Amino acid sequence: MADLQATVRDILTFIQDRLYFNRADLEIKGQKHNAALLFSVLTGLLGGKILIVGEPGLGKTTSAEYIGALLYRLPLGAVWEAEVSGHPEQTEEKIVGRPNLGALNRGDEEVVWSAFSVLPVKVVDEINRLPETKQSLILNGVDRGNWTYLNQVQINEEYCLFATANYQDRGTNTIVVPLLDRFDVMVESKYPGANLSWMIGAQSSPASLLRDPQRERAIQARLAKRDADVEAICTDYGKAISKRLSVPTLGRAEREAIRSEMGALSVRPDASAFVRTFLAELSFCCKYGQKRTHEVCGEGCHYTGYLCYEVQTCPSNRLPISLRRYAQALAWLLRDSHVDLEHIRAVLPYTCAHRIQWRDEHEARDRREDALPIHRAREAVRRVFRRYTEQSDHIQSALIAANRMVNGEDVQPVQGEHPIYMEIMRDLGRECANRRI
Repeated sequence: MADLQATVRDILTFIQDRLYFNRADLEIKGQKHNAALLFSVLTGLLGGKILIVGEPGLGKTTSAEYIGALLYRLPLGAVWEAEVSGHPEQTEEKIVGRPNLGALNRGDEEVVWSAFSVLPVKVVDEINRLPETKQSLILNGVDRGNWTYLNQVQINEEYCLFATANYQDRGTNTIVVPLLDRFDVMVESKYPGANLSWMIGAQSSPASLLRDPQRERAIQARLAKRDADVEAICTDYGKAISKRLSVPTLGRAEREAIRSEMGALSVRPDASAFVRTFLAELSFCCKYGQKRTHEVCGEGCHYTGYLCYEVQTCPSNRLPISLRRYAQALAWLLRDSHVDLEHIRAVLPYTCAHRIQWRDEHEARDRREDALPIHRAREAVRRVFRRYTEQSDHIQSALIAANRMVNGEDVQPVQGEHPIYMEIMRDLGRECANRRI
């Protein structure tokens, strides 16, 4: 199989040079990237879910459409057809499917599935304009790729989700916490600057580059016959695009190979220890056993200086899953043989920014380049990393000793002041003797 990293990098280069003008705002191991573009491409490769926030008209939706077209060999018109617009009057019939009226007249119950529920690239435009009651319509489908209508189920074997959200205004709603938690990462599509913006305005829309009306109609006709197998059409589209634009595309076999290679990358022990340290700070509560939304830690707690005092909620198990997968994807793209601390530190703010509910909602007073949730998450990662580096050897020794004890060896646990040590003692069944308030 071809050099898949080189193929993905060629796609990235084509998008940023021809389709989505942007500034680099993230540096990883000496390489500069645009975070919104990078994580959107990783989302498409992984089959993940991404929330893209930003001001109106800054390319949130269009960049997702372009990425979906190239990574999944879907004609742009087909991506548009599978797009759902967020608005208060949105219905289940437009999102998921509708009854086949002809079959219903015959007494048969059949579903005409929407392109959104069938095609692997799913885009929800302005998701925060959906009322909270309507957000539940996509909750399970977003999470597992299972779409239910009447008594039938449409199961996506492969899919990725891009959702966009403008900043809060009178027409937006709060995205409910369960739906937010189902997004792997959140990024911000930023203003590219006056010079690039002027260049964008002087050019015609690049959408025509990825259109293919004939194959778009072929996909539409196939879906109308309740046949979701459009791989052959997508393959032909990919060949035509590669010939016309000199840009590679990815087929399903290549995407599966990429995911297999990503999933095989191991996580270095020090990176694993840092992640556990971070999760311990987010979830630990000495007084109540763990963080809970309705329980607020009072003044005077011994652990006031840690994140557990600053946050309201306990992280779900989806956070470490998202972190591991995207860190592996990043390491794969950078051709690294394993996931290390730098990959984790680069990915972690984007995987937890939308999941953390802070105890206070004050505006950060220091200078920042990111949206406030991402900025606060990045600062939290920085502070926890500083605490980790001050005792990294001790923390790793504590984890090693605990593992040896679990395996039956006669060793003493390593103790310390950080919540990670308390979590280790809990796992060993010794927390009562070490509780401190």
